[in-house]
Amino acid sequence: MWGWTKHGDGKHLTPGEVVRPDERLSWPRMVGFGAQHVIAMFGATFVFPIVMGLDPNVAVMMSGVATILFLLIVKGKVPSYLGTSASFVGGVFAIRAAAGGDTAGADAIVTGAILVAGLVLALAGLAIHFLGVEIIHKVFPPVVTGAVVMLIGFGLAFVVADVYWPQDHWVALITMVITFLVIVLFKGFIGRIGVLIGLVTGFVLSWLLDRAAGPVTSVLPGQNLRDAAGNPCPVEGTYCVAAAFPHDRVNFGQVAQAEWFGLPDFHGPDFRFSAVLLVLPAVIALIAENIGHVKAVGEMTGTDVDPYVGRAVMADGVSTVVTSAVGGSPTTTYAENIGVMAATRVYSTAAYYIAGVIAIFFGLVPKFGALVAATPGGVLGGVTVILYGMIGLLGAKIWIENRVDFADPVNMVPIGAGIILAIGPVSHFIAGEFVLEGIALGTIVVLGGYHLLRAIAGRSLKPARSEAG
Repeated sequence: MWGWTKHGDGKHLTPGEVVRPDERLSWPRMVGFGAQHVIAMFGATFVFPIVMGLDPNVAVMMSGVATILFLLIVKGKVPSYLGTSASFVGGVFAIRAAAGGDTAGADAIVTGAILVAGLVLALAGLAIHFLGVEIIHKVFPPVVTGAVVMLIGFGLAFVVADVYWPQDHWVALITMVITFLVIVLFKGFIGRIGVLIGLVTGFVLSWLLDRAAGPVTSVLPGQNLRDAAGNPCPVEGTYCVAAAFPHDRVNFGQVAQAEWFGLPDFHGPDFRFSAVLLVLPAVIALIAENIGHVKAVGEMTGTDVDPYVGRAVMADGVSTVVTSAVGGSPTTTYAENIGVMAATRVYSTAAYYIAGVIAIFFGLVPKFGALVAATPGGVLGGVTVILYGMIGLLGAKIWIENRVDFADPVNMVPIGAGIILAIGPVSHFIAGEFVLEGIALGTIVVLGGYHLLRAIAGRSLKPARSEAG
């Protein structure tokens, strides 16, 4: 794990050469590769904490801790970076709606639910390690896995439509188009940080519009609360809602107050059973995602990584437990960084250890976190509409790669129903305050409905042709 062999002279690579996980180039070059991995993960790793209402500084810092922990658990055999997972966004949004919005109490409930989900993911990884990866294909065949990934992405459409886009629809549209162009027109590294470039461009545009055109009039969640008569009211709810008012798109008030150096704002978890149920469906997506990413790394490096699939899933779960215990975001292995490896053909785990250390350093700059938190809602709308859509389409990719037959009603009926329930989002009241809705309800219908109908039809599962994440 620690004794990397220097590749050649450590300075030059001939065409076709690769740097294997247990090799390295010269340390200055490895620092450069590590920094590139930080930039590659940075866009999504700080966007999703903001979307979930969590501290992006804590998320960035703990992503470094999580990555180092992951590498230790997989014994350096699977080079990967662990950034913030998008799979929990829908569940977190539902938790906040029930827990009072963007408050310290809701933050604790959110991270408590994520911690339990991380523990479940770690136990699933432990089971995979001892029982073999095929156990996953029996419970979560490609038709189910693809559906869960899809409903997680498309089930977040209401966040864009109801929360972010209305805050400044023109900035949202321009940010979306800029992100489109950067991702498609630029190849290699620039294209891979298209989301980050779109965010920065939208941020600057919002600031310029504040100077040139003045404030925008729109609704900001949790602000300017009014009752039916238009009078101020204290707590957001059914009869007390946020109303539109003129405001600057960018508010640097918290940035000015933040320190340059110091620990980010950690907080402990609060455990609520009803909240845990809302995020558990994300575990299914993370299992599929991790397996797919590990397979991709194995193909690139030309090594058999199957013995480490369980370790990788378990490591992701353990990392999520550690990060959420201090108020951080859920983690997952990042396809962005796998893409960087594919482009550079440098698979050295040394680059990931360096990336982890750099991320921890960034987390120790509170002013940076405050600046990120000042990102306008319109900008987030333009970026999240792309990110959520891409997550949803990954589900379709899983179906295509595994040749799922939708002429079979056993596949089509529960999958279609579950996706619609998530996109709605549809709420189903069980008893008292216990409600299943959106992504959680859709996942239960997909998983339970598929296996129920297959059992009624008396069919056995066919082995999956391939895994996708």
